[in-house]
Amino acid sequence: MNIYNFKDYYMKKNLLIIPVLLVLIIIFPSCSKKSSHVSNQVIIGIDSDIESLNPLFSFSGYENNISELLYLKLVQSDWDDENGTLIYEPMLAKSWQWNSDSSAITFYLRDDVNWSDGKKVTAEDVVFSFDVYSHENIQSKLYDTFDNFFLHRSKHIILDETFEIKDPYTLTIKFKKNSIPSFIDVDLPIIPKHIYGKLDRKKFTTLEKEITPVTNGPFNFTKWDKNQAIILTANKNSFLYNPGNIQKIIFKIVPDYNSRLTQLKKGEIDLMEDVRTDDLPSLKSLDFIQISPLPEREYDYIGWNNIDPKVFKKKKKFVPNKLFGDPLVRKALTFAVNRQEIVDEYLGDYGQVAFGPVAPIFKTSFSDLNSLVFSLDSAKFYLAKAGWNDTDRDGILDKNGIKFSFPFYITAGNPRREFASTLLKNNLKSIGININVKKMDLQILIPKLFAKEIDAWMLGWVVGIPLDLYTFWHSSSEASQLNFTSYKNDMVDKYLEKYKKVKSKKLKSKLAKKIQALIHKDQPVTFLYWIQNLIAYNKRIQNVKITPLEPIHYSWNWSVNK
Repeated sequence: MNIYNFKDYYMKKNLLIIPVLLVLIIIFPSCSKKSSHVSNQVIIGIDSDIESLNPLFSFSGYENNISELLYLKLVQSDWDDENGTLIYEPMLAKSWQWNSDSSAITFYLRDDVNWSDGKKVTAEDVVFSFDVYSHENIQSKLYDTFDNFFLHRSKHIILDETFEIKDPYTLTIKFKKNSIPSFIDVDLPIIPKHIYGKLDRKKFTTLEKEITPVTNGPFNFTKWDKNQAIILTANKNSFLYNPGNIQKIIFKIVPDYNSRLTQLKKGEIDLMEDVRTDDLPSLKSLDFIQISPLPEREYDYIGWNNIDPKVFKKKKKFVPNKLFGDPLVRKALTFAVNRQEIVDEYLGDYGQVAFGPVAPIFKTSFSDLNSLVFSLDSAKFYLAKAGWNDTDRDGILDKNGIKFSFPFYITAGNPRREFASTLLKNNLKSIGININVKKMDLQILIPKLFAKEIDAWMLGWVVGIPLDLYTFWHSSSEASQLNFTSYKNDMVDKYLEKYKKVKSKKLKSKLAKKIQALIHKDQPVTFLYWIQNLIAYNKRIQNVKITPLEPIHYSWNWSVNK
């Protein structure tokens, strides 16, 4: 999936997101202890509810995974572990053909796919989907990501120049001159024109909430009990349907981690993510539980606001942050964090220290930039070099009358980050920096980060597939909504722009390594650790495929032992 630009949508709807984070979904109170053993049913336990079932606005990991079960794409992605890249297979499109210079692609759609209300899925739905995903009044998760298409100034796709419908099941998509299109450009869930085409686009984000999902995927939407459960039932009219596979998926919300773990052990849920390493021995002692680590694609980081939030709020100007605007200070702070201790104490064999934004799964682009190893002496050296000293001997560094003391925000309910923040507080205290750790709900924290109101925080990201560095690290405020730190480096911008345009995998790898080296030098954030998300599931589930694309990818192929 692409990583998305979506500040405007979030600020309007006060939603939260985060590809890092991998959260969201659901509890069904009527499920008894033995409910998971209902024939052909699987219950997935997660820690919070989702915000939207509409793929236009499904930002988080589970929201995207659910939309993939409800809405077909033209093509379906899979992971090639040997080469560390995506591969694509037919889905709504049964076949395709690129023209001689790859400036256009013709899709031949299946003619046996219906929407859940009985209407046929046709090329009109495909064109309409691209229309609304790119529309400026809608601000979908993919808005401003269609650079290879013919665009209006508003970034809306020019439909007449881009699409040619030859018949209801044959569609040609044309790309602008000198672009380098790929399947990434068409990797989006298709939505029904006859449903959403009736909505006023200026009021779309409000009106769409009142619409019951009309879907075309391997599962149908059955029920959503807010903060309880989302229930999907197998679509028996789907070409993907197999009567021997699971007939129902229940996403059950269990906010408390220990409760989820207990329910997994009792068989009340069948699958959960983010299992703690210290819980592995008790799980491994149960012969019906399978433990599978996802390849490292997720990392936690400490964000240092590179700009002054007060000046930005009043004047919308980018003035260096009084504490974190100096790269020497950020370098010192990274030296001061004992990242290896966090890995050893909390992640064990299922994590490694992170030094940059490229995940280890991207084997040809990953750089192990391990020069900033924990050293309090080095931290003190660079802080002194940046002018921070304890002039009044009160134990806290100061500079120009400013104390090096600040609130530090973490998300509530994340034990790993609570552990890491406690270690951080102790590390920084030993070099004369005082922090006050504060917990904040994600719903509140994310809008504040978009508004650049917070000085320092700890969060996580799930790295996009294919690799997307532009959205997080380019200095353009419009194109890089997720650059929460307001990091700016002209050379990084140059390499990022070039990375988007080149087709050669070898050149992309070289550019990615140059980008990593520059970010490592500037330390706009302190990268903490790569995490192998530990998946625990009941062995009665068959055909589970563990890849970087998340555990419920292709879950319509699951079956259960009776």
